[in-house]
Amino acid sequence: MSRRDIGNKGETAAVNHLIRNGYIIRERNFTRRGGEIDIIAEKDGCTVFIEVKTRKNDLYGAPSEYVGRGKMYHIKRTAAQYPVFGGDLRFDIIEVYYEERAGMFLVKKINHIEDAF
Repeated sequence: MSRRDIGNKGETAAVNHLIRNGYIIRERNFTRRGGEIDIIAEKDGCTVFIEVKTRKNDLYGAPSEYVGRGKMYHIKRTAAQYPVFGGDLRFDIIEVYYEERAGMFLVKKINHIEDAF
């Protein structure tokens, strides 16, 4: 499985998690000059910009630790180009832990960090 496949499957797992928890998905892979936002969702009048990090384990640190200042800056700059009409804004990170068994992508755990930055 390629890194791109793993990332896409992690994002799909994150979307399913969000839907199960009452979020409305507005966009996936919102791309503008200067950056990309994995998921844009809405819940209770709040627009949520979400970065998804997918890893097998946290041997080299938690997945959220890979969202550095530069990445945060690009996400915020890209979010400024998304049309939001009122309401609150929030920046979250979703960590997806997975394992591969017989070529299958299996989600072990999802950690949703609200107001991550």
